[in-house]
Amino acid sequence: MKQLKDKIREEGRALSDQVLKVDAFLNHQVDPVLMQAIGKEFAERFKDAQIDRIVTLESSGIAPAMMAALEMGVPFVFARKRKSLTLQDDLVEADVYSFTKQETNRISLSRRFVLPGERVLVIDDFLANGEAALGLTQLVEAAGAEIAGVGIVIEKSFQPGRDKLIERGYRVESLARVAKLEKDHISFVEVVR
Repeated sequence: MKQLKDKIREEGRALSDQVLKVDAFLNHQVDPVLMQAIGKEFAERFKDAQIDRIVTLESSGIAPAMMAALEMGVPFVFARKRKSLTLQDDLVEADVYSFTKQETNRISLSRRFVLPGERVLVIDDFLANGEAALGLTQLVEAAGAEIAGVGIVIEKSFQPGRDKLIERGYRVESLARVAKLEKDHISFVEVVR
C-alpha cells in the first residue's frame, strides 16, 4: 500500500534495527484519512473471504479495525489487555508477550461478541514475532469461530511472525512489509499484487 509506505518513510522512525516508531499516525496520534484508506484496503483484500466480524487488540488495533469494519459492514470487537469490573464472565483468554513493552498480558474477549461458526478477520497494527496475532487467533478459535484471515498494518518481515501464522494455515495480508530498519532508512519488501 503506497500511501502507508510513504507515511512510514515520512513520519516513521527506526529507533533500532528492531523497533519502528509510528506514533505520529498509528499508535499514539492517529491519522484518520490514512486509517480510512487502510480500512478500504483491508476490505478490498478480504472481499471474497465472507467476513462476519473483525477482532483486534486494544488499543492500536482499534482504529484500523474500526475502519475496515465500517467498509465491510460488519461488527468489530477488541480484546482487552486487562480485566475490568464489567468484563468478568464467559471469557476466552490467552497470554501475549509484548516485545516493545517487555511484558506479558493476559488478553480476554467475551464469548458474547464472537459467535460459534462466524468467519473472523483478525486485524493488528504490527506483526513482528506474531505473539499478539496468535493470541487473538487463540481467542477466536476458543470461542468456536473460524479465522478467515489475518490483516496486518505493518509487518516487520525480518522477524518470524508471518511464518508462525502461515505454518498454522492462516492467510496473512500485510499492507506494508518492512524488510530492514536502519538509522535514517526503512526498506520494504516489494510484493507484486
